[in-house]
Amino acid sequence: MSLPIHECIPTLLYALNNAPHCVLQAPPGAGKTTQVPLSLLNVPWLKEQKIIMLEPRRVAALNAANRMANMLGEKVGETVGYRMRQATKVGANTRIEVITEGLLTRWLQDDPELTGVGIVIFDEFHERSLNTDVGLALSLQARELFRESDNPLKILVMSATLDSENVASLLEQSTSQPSHCPVVTSQGRSYPVDIRYQPVQATRKTNTFKNDDFLPPLVRTIEQALAQDSGSILVFLPGMREINRAHQALTPLPNHTICLPLHGSLPLEQQQLAIAPTDNNYRKIVLATDIAETSLTIEGVRVVIDSGLTRNPSFDPNTGLTRLHTQGVSQASAEQRAGRAGRMEPGICYRLWSQAQHNQRLRHTTPEIINADLMPLAITLLHWGVSHPNELQWLNPPAEANWQQALDALTNIGALTQKNTLTLLGQRLALFPCHPRLAALLIHSEEIGATDLGGMVAALLSERPPKNLGSDIYDHIVAIEQSRQPQHKAWQQRVKQLAKTLCAPLKRNNASAQDKGELAGLLIANAFPERIAKRKASNNGTAVYQLANGRAAQLDESDALAQQPWLSVAEVGGLVGQSQDRIFIACALNAHFLKDGLTHHIKEVTIAQWQDDKGRFIAEQRQLLGKIVIQQKALSNIPKDIKTQALTALLRDKGLDYLDWDDNSLQLIARVQLLRQHSGDDWPDMSQNALLSTLDNWLTPHLANINTLADFKKIPVFSLLKTLLPWPQPQQLDELAPAKIAIPSGRMASIDYQQSPPVLAVKLQEMFGCHSTPTVLNGQQKITVHLLSPAKQPLQVTQDLAAFWATGYTEVKKEMKGRYPRHPWPDDPLSMEATAKTKRALAREDKQ
Repeated sequence: MSLPIHECIPTLLYALNNAPHCVLQAPPGAGKTTQVPLSLLNVPWLKEQKIIMLEPRRVAALNAANRMANMLGEKVGETVGYRMRQATKVGANTRIEVITEGLLTRWLQDDPELTGVGIVIFDEFHERSLNTDVGLALSLQARELFRESDNPLKILVMSATLDSENVASLLEQSTSQPSHCPVVTSQGRSYPVDIRYQPVQATRKTNTFKNDDFLPPLVRTIEQALAQDSGSILVFLPGMREINRAHQALTPLPNHTICLPLHGSLPLEQQQLAIAPTDNNYRKIVLATDIAETSLTIEGVRVVIDSGLTRNPSFDPNTGLTRLHTQGVSQASAEQRAGRAGRMEPGICYRLWSQAQHNQRLRHTTPEIINADLMPLAITLLHWGVSHPNELQWLNPPAEANWQQALDALTNIGALTQKNTLTLLGQRLALFPCHPRLAALLIHSEEIGATDLGGMVAALLSERPPKNLGSDIYDHIVAIEQSRQPQHKAWQQRVKQLAKTLCAPLKRNNASAQDKGELAGLLIANAFPERIAKRKASNNGTAVYQLANGRAAQLDESDALAQQPWLSVAEVGGLVGQSQDRIFIACALNAHFLKDGLTHHIKEVTIAQWQDDKGRFIAEQRQLLGKIVIQQKALSNIPKDIKTQALTALLRDKGLDYLDWDDNSLQLIARVQLLRQHSGDDWPDMSQNALLSTLDNWLTPHLANINTLADFKKIPVFSLLKTLLPWPQPQQLDELAPAKIAIPSGRMASIDYQQSPPVLAVKLQEMFGCHSTPTVLNGQQKITVHLLSPAKQPLQVTQDLAAFWATGYTEVKKEMKGRYPRHPWPDDPLSMEATAKTKRALAREDKQ
């Protein structure tokens, strides 16, 4: 059978013969997954060494190995074999090993030289899983450090859709002496695919499905394809929830039609069933997640119906939790999906979005390393000898916040020192073929004499239970041990086998039956200490728990665990937009472990803080598990330094409004700030920010006796602010910016320095005889004079008194003389003696 890849294989072989690396871009259906490894078997430079090819998923690895073996007329395990978790089939003569991605990093850890391996092929690189990026980064460094120039490790990166220029650039810069990286392109897919856009705008909001709104247009499109088009149908949906709803909506099916799900949570056998060909008289509808974007060939598929959506986990370093995001697929993923229709014959792809929407989508899928939980990466790199990701070469380096969160999480479970070096526990964790948390669980199970239980718990957390089995992991253990739920027999067998594999490095022992339930909770608590949960309340049919990390999560009241006061939570998360996270997998936690078994996670702290809701200062001795308060005790005597530190921190955080800011204090600040503005930095900065930053200089010593809000109000703010003025500034302040000045009536009138320029508000009659505007700052700053009526209402605002007397006073006199006849309104105000009294009062004085 002639495939498009055959045309470019000579070019590829030439490129790899003359360069240590190469990039191959081949569209779906070109045949790269099977044809490229087989074509490399006998090249001279390989020297009979092995070919390792990475596949992103187990079903893809198994499928690829079987197809290549069939092409050679052999059984798997002869020339072609595979390795994956819980399944290995290789022999002494195996030259091509198809492996799942996570195995490469472990292979490198055990043998950095990759002894006997001539080339590593990264297939379907466009998926950009975390394991792929880590495997490539470590392979590049291993090649540089451990391989001799006469036997280099060759690297081939293959994909249907790929940012080939950036990948080639990375490979070129990965060697001490940069070398050219050829890019080989295979032309066209096997068969053309007719793309048909059928936008579903009315039922979609922000790229997500709401309730069952997506079902009618999806079902209509499937029915349309069944009626108009031949061949089996592959439907891409974002997740299991949508797959299950679509499956129900398609019942009953037409005669000779079957509907099968395909997603990563299915047993391998069921995944293969969805891939395998049907009887000649049957059509197949496969409802799949993006698992079907890979190198799988689903027999008989000629029609693809693409929802255009995918659901991906995104890790939040602020919470340590992973949330699922439903989002539109990239253009590259859409091309991969469409290519499934043209693998065996010309096909059709229905896209439930418009051409315009397609053009606005991202060109490539966001790499998992950008948003992933980096604990496995961190333990791998630290064990490899790399203290920070920037010591390796990446297409996209890990996010710094996620990296730091991973280090914090490893420290929390005892795997790292404060200097970010592996502890003895951390070194052991790195040797286990599972997530560091599960490795910690397994090691702890050995310490408490319950390794069989630990292996079962770790296996259950690796092989997620079917959703209808509930959230209590101990119920699942009992069901497996007693062979209950025969409909899940395949899943139970996988869990048992994985448990044995995980326990292999441990000293085997088993807890008594009566202890297992409690010990399961203890094991999970030590692996996920920040997810220990305490029940808070019931709310609208749900039990609300507080996690040790401060987050809240809920369980349905109907759940068997919902009445437990304490839980060890293994899996928690939710969808973006949900107000609370949900607990998916957990176990009851006996509270006595808080005193024996989890004490290393409990801290005793003294809490000294102000409580705004109560308006007072509190001091308590607390036992804390993360942010959960286990016990608290009020303290009557607290050291003054702790109290003042707490109150100082409060004021720096909330501001100075707790203090009594009387007018004298505010005027003092304004006067000093005016002098600072005009005279320079010799005068202290009394702005709010400056006062907050210098609290220790003027306020902190006076906080020791603060217990209530009323105590704050007793602090002599004005006096304390004056202490910030060194001698002779207090005297200079009164001279340059006096709080009061003498006015013509003989009274000392206050100046308002909080206004700019400063304001003098006085009755007009009190300024009779004043020829010029008053000033401060040795005459440099005129005061704005607010001339008031006898009722203290503004009559005139001026900085030029002489002009007012000359031009404005006559009009004011005409209006005011009739309104206030008892007050003097002379024709010549400059010759009149200033006064605040009425004419009658003045007359009485004259008689005396």
